[in-house]
Amino acid sequence: MKILVITGGIGSGKSEVCRILAQKGLTVQYNADAKVKELYDTVPGLLESIEDRLGCCLRDEAGKFVPRCLAQRIFVDRQALETVESLVFPALMEDFLAFAGNSGSPFVVFESATILEKPQFDGFGDKVILVDAPVSMRMERAYRRDGADREAVKARMANQKKMNALSEGATDPRIDAVIVNDGSIAILEQKIEIIMSDLFGDWRKDIV
Repeated sequence: MKILVITGGIGSGKSEVCRILAQKGLTVQYNADAKVKELYDTVPGLLESIEDRLGCCLRDEAGKFVPRCLAQRIFVDRQALETVESLVFPALMEDFLAFAGNSGSPFVVFESATILEKPQFDGFGDKVILVDAPVSMRMERAYRRDGADREAVKARMANQKKMNALSEGATDPRIDAVIVNDGSIAILEQKIEIIMSDLFGDWRKDIV
């Protein structure tokens, strides 16, 4: 099985790249950022373990998980964030491996905005593609897409220090290719075709 990691900061267009890849036949895709939000409710004992380690309740009066409570805690407490990640990431990997194994596909796309920020994932995946764009362009896209307050978007982007550094010229040996998404969809599709061929050769033969 080949695992292609697609990563990028807020507003880079990584989800658009994944959409185009799906159109080209790579339909087996795992969105790690979206999946993490489900694990708190679906993995037995995970939420209880997090509450126990943090020493606080993360549920409402009806016993339902309140993501906002967790976000507020880990946003200001780095140790709490690392504690949560030490519990969530193994659960995420177990879920992904089950997903990939059950898919029967020899080619799986793994989408994650934060994978390069987390040392637990060093060495994960066969190839890593960074989707990037100038910081100002990423910020403007995020404003339009989310309809969020500009200060809120700035705060979210500020937390993605690694991605911002890469947008400003930093390099990372874990990245196998960079797609600069600063043009039209047609241009983006051309870039994807070129990079996929460079990384995997005749990659379409591996698609079920």
